[in-house]
Amino acid sequence: MVHQYKLNGYNIVLDICSGGVHVVDDATYDIIELFEKQPKEEVIDAVAAKYKDIPRDELYECYGQVEGLKKSGSLFTPDTFEPMADRLKAKTAGVVKALCLHVAHTCNLNCSYCFASQGKYHGERAVMSLEVGKRALDFLVENSGSRRNLEVDFFGGEPLMNFQMIKDLVAYAREIEKKHNKNFRFTLTTNGILIDDDVIDFANREMSNVVLSLDGRKEIHDRYRVDYAGKGSWDRIVPKFKALVDARGGKNYYMRGTFTHANPDFLEDIKVMLDLGFNELSMEPVVCAKGDKEELTEEDFPIVCKQYEDLADLMLKKHKEKKDFTFYHYMIDLKGGPCIYKRISGCGSGTEYMAVTPWGDLYPCHQFVGEEKYRLGDIYKGVTNKAAQEEFASCNVYARPDCRDCWAKLYCSGGCAANAYHATGSVKGIYEYGCRLFRKRMECAIMVAVAKALEE
Repeated sequence: MVHQYKLNGYNIVLDICSGGVHVVDDATYDIIELFEKQPKEEVIDAVAAKYKDIPRDELYECYGQVEGLKKSGSLFTPDTFEPMADRLKAKTAGVVKALCLHVAHTCNLNCSYCFASQGKYHGERAVMSLEVGKRALDFLVENSGSRRNLEVDFFGGEPLMNFQMIKDLVAYAREIEKKHNKNFRFTLTTNGILIDDDVIDFANREMSNVVLSLDGRKEIHDRYRVDYAGKGSWDRIVPKFKALVDARGGKNYYMRGTFTHANPDFLEDIKVMLDLGFNELSMEPVVCAKGDKEELTEEDFPIVCKQYEDLADLMLKKHKEKKDFTFYHYMIDLKGGPCIYKRISGCGSGTEYMAVTPWGDLYPCHQFVGEEKYRLGDIYKGVTNKAAQEEFASCNVYARPDCRDCWAKLYCSGGCAANAYHATGSVKGIYEYGCRLFRKRMECAIMVAVAKALEE
């Protein structure tokens, strides 16, 4: 499978199954486009008619180089991966490597677009006890097989509303990891309202990553991220985020924003974050119910695509100025990246990754919490809903008919099962609008990587 596109002055040809990325001139681009559609002489005739200043012998030479790339396995490579689709999950069956701990099903903000119903997940407000937290970590250790590195996300609602329990649970983890030859890596996601010096010191000491929720511009952020009195939170949290990041000393963090129908021009929000001194950024398209007033529309789509292109240009401009910043969706390694088994098998939700509610129920991921048919079991008895887990175990790019012929399938690994479920009612469906945005992001991300590589 080959995907071709032109962006920012580059003619880019992707050979999907080999991972080959080719940057070519206009004539070669057209030869590749026609290569498997027409006989050789017809291809040369068509390209020669278009590029009258290029001698035919040069076009024949170029055609021969394309033939050579095909023979070497870096162009027009056949897809032979389907037989491998279930191997990774079969190999790691029963092995859990990460938990998302919902330490607080409550929140001190009242964001209108919140998928978690202001932290309640369509249920009652609750906080996780230390006993449940300890049992969750024990469950993770017991089901982690020979894996040494284990991931734990502190999530909500707003997890800092249960901060003392988080501290106590991390202390417990540091005790048991030595006993079991494990290494816990923690992540905290917070809206920032409760950040203080104690939180900053603890997070920068114990958290491998911190995700900070900021929607960019004050007027956009305060439109959605409000308290229960309807007051925006921008002025309260930005100084706290700056203090935390400044004290973090280069450790990982992310400013994570959401853009909606109100701000499809999300690059303006990114620019605000950069002006504030933040350089590890993520802006996520909202996923909400059909017809919701925040839903991204077809009219928004070209605007969003232009934002992704302009963002790529800005990243290259900042790179030349040696002022690089990271955009989560543009992180791509053209020389490596995940192994092919991981690329075709998907994210691991419901198998190697699970979410834990305050009372210990297990769900495939945080976006499925509250969906009763996908409750997998609990941290005491383990996974008892084998049918639901098998449904997730069978999710891969070849199990989704719409993914089979998509050029981006080895980059998205089939996409998000939760988004697919909420859009189509099936974890093996696709969120079509999100897929289109993803393909645009990937084109931009690859272009940025190509430009940097050629510069080097």
